[in-house]
Amino acid sequence: MRSAPLPQALRERKEGRALLWLGSALFFGFALLPLVALMGAAIPGRPLRYLADPMLQQALRISAITSLIATTLVVVTGLPVAYLLARYRFRGREVLDTLIDLPMTLPPVVAGVALLLAFGRAGWVGQHVDGMLDALFHRDVHIPLSTTAVVLAQAFMAAPFFIRSARAGFETVPLQLEHAAMTLGRNRWGVFWAVTVPLAAPALLAGVVLAWARALSEFGATLMFAGSLPGVTQTLPLAVMGAMEIDLDLAIALSVLSLVLAFGALIGAKLVVRQWRL
Repeated sequence: MRSAPLPQALRERKEGRALLWLGSALFFGFALLPLVALMGAAIPGRPLRYLADPMLQQALRISAITSLIATTLVVVTGLPVAYLLARYRFRGREVLDTLIDLPMTLPPVVAGVALLLAFGRAGWVGQHVDGMLDALFHRDVHIPLSTTAVVLAQAFMAAPFFIRSARAGFETVPLQLEHAAMTLGRNRWGVFWAVTVPLAAPALLAGVVLAWARALSEFGATLMFAGSLPGVTQTLPLAVMGAMEIDLDLAIALSVLSLVLAFGALIGAKLVVRQWRL
């Protein structure tokens, strides 16, 4: 079969590239338009003026504390899960893998209801935990409508993002390197920390940032399980909803702050990962 003449092939290549650019421009236009509208609605200097607002400061403090605790919880519990899925083949592995991804597709409100049924005062676990906490602290202690509930909701929704990334990072580490390190006298635990983790570090770091950003932006599950109590469970996303009812400018300032935090975290992670690989 004869190939197309060179001028015709170049013309078809240019037309294909033009279609790609057109499709990309349409997507980026759609994706960026709401963000540009949000930034445009924030009159220069107005978001900074609201930094002293008690509602914003409380929401920012709660979001910072709970998202960091939730991310730490996700890393501690998710790291062995990611390594297990990356290195071992066992019966039910695909089912486990699907269950880990489920919070990514599950409506957050449904996740909040599930957490309430599990950890609420009459929940499967909550009824026993609440009794132990009451006996330990000698007062009425419960998980729902508390800062602990915020952390649990954030960790539940953020865990898949870290585990996905960590698993991909572990899979890029050749198994032969681990075996070679073990032949030099290292046990599996030592090889994991001395060989596997450093080589998978860029993916692990990316997973940590994605999990933190997801925890910071969590809304539906937190609202259903923890409520929106100012100074206790009202995170930045919940504060935006509350501010929309009383002060649009404050809601815009909270939204811009959330956008800046998310954008800064992603850019920072990309720069760190790039420098790590260099």
